[in-house]
Amino acid sequence: MTRIAKILSIAGSDPSGGAGIQGDLKTFSAFGCYGMAAMTALTAQNTLGVQAVQPVAADFVAAQIDSVFSDIKVDAVKIGMIGAPENVAAIAGQLERHAARNIVLDPVLAATGGKSLGGDELVAPIIAQLFPLARLVTPNLMESALFAGGRRAENPDEMRAAALKLHALGARAVLVKGGHLPGGAACDLLYDGADFVEFSAPRVVTRNSHGTGCALSSAIAARLGQGAGLKEAVADAKAFLTAALQAGATLDIGAGQGPPHHFFALWPEGPTRAGPR
Repeated sequence: MTRIAKILSIAGSDPSGGAGIQGDLKTFSAFGCYGMAAMTALTAQNTLGVQAVQPVAADFVAAQIDSVFSDIKVDAVKIGMIGAPENVAAIAGQLERHAARNIVLDPVLAATGGKSLGGDELVAPIIAQLFPLARLVTPNLMESALFAGGRRAENPDEMRAAALKLHALGARAVLVKGGHLPGGAACDLLYDGADFVEFSAPRVVTRNSHGTGCALSSAIAARLGQGAGLKEAVADAKAFLTAALQAGATLDIGAGQGPPHHFFALWPEGPTRAGPR
C-alpha cells in the first residue's frame, strides 16, 4: 500500500476557489498529500470580496469531523474559518476525542476587505478551547491584536511582543504573519516557546493574493503531516507561498484580488498548455 500523508481542513467554503477549503485542498495536493475537508460555513464570495456568510450547524460540523477520524488516520489538521462561536466547542471536542495531532490553527476572524467572519465573539472560545490543542497558531497582525488585546503590531519588536502574549494565553507555538508591514520584505515571526525565528522573503508585487493565509497554514499542516519539524515546515510553506505568488501574478482570474498559483510546480508550462491535448 502506498503511504500518503492525509490532511484534514476544517474551514469555510470559498466558491471562487482561492481560499478556504478549496484553497486548502489545492495546497495539500500541491504537496503530494491527500486532502479532506469538514465545512464550517458557506460563503458567497469572489475576488471582489465576501457578500454573505452562512455558518454550518455545530452538530453537523462535529459529525463531519467524526466521520473522517472514525475511518481515516489523519496526519495533520488545519483549522481556518470557524463561522460561529458554538462551532469552537464542536471542533475542540472532536479533536480531543480523536487525539488529533499536528493541528495548525489559522484563526480567520475577518476577510481582507473587513467583513466579519465570526470576529470578536470567537476570540475568547478560541483561546480557551483551541489554543491548547494547536501545535501552531498562525494569526496575521490584526488577529494577533484581537487575541492579545492591544493595538496592531507595526514593527518586528511589536510582533515579538504579540507572540509572547499569545504564548502566555496558551498557544504552544505562534507564527505572527507580518506580510502587511511596510517594507521590501515579507517577514513572519515564529516563537516556539523558547526561540524566535524570522522567516523573510522578497515581497511579491501582485494583486493576486486572495487566500495567502490559507495557503501558508495549509502548507505548514501538509509538511507537519509528512513528518517535518516545525521550523522546517514553516520554511517550506513560506517558500511555497512566495513561489505561488510569483507564478500567480499574471493569472487572469476575476476582476479583483485573484489567488496565487497553487500548482505552479505541477504546471510548469502554464495551466493552459500543461494539460491533456
